[in-house]
This record gives sequence, C-alpha cells and structure tokens, in this order.
Amino acid sequence: MKKIVCSILLAAALMGATSVQAQKYALIDMEYILKNIPNYEVANEQLSTLSKRWQAEVDKVQQEAQALYKAYQADLATLAPDAKSKRETEIVTKEQEAQDLKRKYFGTDGELFKRRESLLKPIQDDIYEAVKDIATAKEYVLIVDRASATSVIYASPTIDISNEVLAKLGFSK
Repeated sequence: MKKIVCSILLAAALMGATSVQAQKYALIDMEYILKNIPNYEVANEQLSTLSKRWQAEVDKVQQEAQALYKAYQADLATLAPDAKSKRETEIVTKEQEAQDLKRKYFGTDGELFKRRESLLKPIQDDIYEAVKDIATAKEYVLIVDRASATSVIYASPTIDISNEVLAKLGFSK
C-alpha cells in the first residue's frame, strides 16, 4: 500500500514539475519602452506645461487669500464687527476658491487626470496590444514589468522582450 501511495505522489510531483518547465515567461521594462516612444515624451511635456500653468493659477489665488488675511490682521483693531465679519467671509471665500481650483485641476477626477488619460492611455493600450500579440505568438504564460515589479531581484536579460515590443510598435532599437 505504501508503495502505491509513494508511486502516485512521485508521479504527481513529476507531472507538476514538467508542466512548470513547459511554461514560458518574459520580462519587459515599461520605463525603457516608454522612454523610446517619442509620443510619450511629447505627452509628458504637455502635461508638465499644463500642470505648471494650473499650479501658478492656484498659487495666485492662495497668495490673494494670504494678502487678504494680512490686511485683515493689520486692520483688526480698527474694524467694526460687521466689517470684521465681511472681511472674514472674503478670506474664507478666497481660500475656498483656491481649494476648488486645486481640486478642479489636480483632484482624482481633475483636468490633469483627464488629460493624462487622454494623452497616455492610447500609448499604453498600444503597448498592451503589442505585448499581448508577442505573448500569444511565442506562447508566454506570464510577462512581468521589471520596472514596477519590486519583488524581481534578478532576471536574465535573455528573457527581456522590451526591444521586441518596441519593434512591434514600429520603434526599433
């Protein structure tokens, strides 16, 4: 009975080992791929320009709120109660305007997010399709992005298909 159980376990282990060996893996370096796609660099420059312009707009409104507050502090001793209340409301309104602008431009559903998605998503989709085509053609069961996989300590350069992905996209390296 022990021999039969051992034989079954040994057969199962061997079958498992051979099925693992038959699987093919590959790596890509998404940072490397993106650096070699000119449209990606152009899109990043556009996003950076927009971000700086919008941040300057937010900063200007915040500075206006600070100026209102400093003026209020300077005049506090001479202000009548209704004037105090009016000035405090102005300050709060200006601070709220700055927060609203910040949310409008940089929030999770803000303009920067929408622009990033509209500019970068087509590039990312093209990369995904190229990777998927290569994986299907070469029968890879797993392709890992080494740029974002923090748990990859070492990987042989021979399984890196980044240049193949670039070639598939029309950017030969």
